[in-house]
Amino acid sequence: MPEHVAIVTGAAGDIGQAIARRLLGDHDRVVLADRDLAGAEAVAGELGPKALAVQVDVTDPDSCARLADQVRAAGQAVTLVNNAGAALGPSLHATGPESWRADISLNLDAAYYVFQALADQLTAQPSAVVNIASVNGMSVFGHPAYSAAKAGMIHLTRLIAVEYGRYGLRCNAIAPGTVRTRAWQARAEANPAVFEEAAAHYPLGRIVNPVDVAETVGFLASPLAAAITGTLLPVDCGLTAGIPALARTFTQSRDY
Repeated sequence: MPEHVAIVTGAAGDIGQAIARRLLGDHDRVVLADRDLAGAEAVAGELGPKALAVQVDVTDPDSCARLADQVRAAGQAVTLVNNAGAALGPSLHATGPESWRADISLNLDAAYYVFQALADQLTAQPSAVVNIASVNGMSVFGHPAYSAAKAGMIHLTRLIAVEYGRYGLRCNAIAPGTVRTRAWQARAEANPAVFEEAAAHYPLGRIVNPVDVAETVGFLASPLAAAITGTLLPVDCGLTAGIPALARTFTQSRDY
């Protein structure tokens, strides 16, 4: 029987590392796919022989096709996590055509390219796809091109779930809120209180950490979620449920 393989894109990043570490617990191998090969190899070295680092440019269909060949050589793909992503323009006014296209390419097109390259392997047996979207795809929190792309990713999730469900393929999306990662480094250097300020908007009084996202991926990829497909699951410490400070302002009640 071929080894069961999970593929995580953007695996050199903080969230990708946490997801790969979580999926190692119930897969024979995990492919760490990232444009930063040295970073992916460093993570693979920490995770051990079950982890395989592969270089890929998820915005290039040919590179994604090469990734699919390497996955096939490693075993049977049963889980794909489209995690690679980043945000450029902070506002519409500050977003030009080039940065708009770059955000759409990395945060929407790439998820399609990777899935399309691996679809024939994922449909050979029951499998799971988990797309890492964002609360930005649900409401306005800045970074408009990134947000538009993540909204598209959420609908791509439904498209895959409906069309490929007959093969036993389940596709779901996760929408994290603010996650403490290296992607926030520049903002944290400019404003050391940025995480505390962000946490004040969350009902749980804290922001998300990479392990929160990874555990949700593990659940959605597991038999525990066998009847769940086409859904979007916010992992946001309550942000999209409501903002306590606004409720306090509107009601003038200290109960919030």
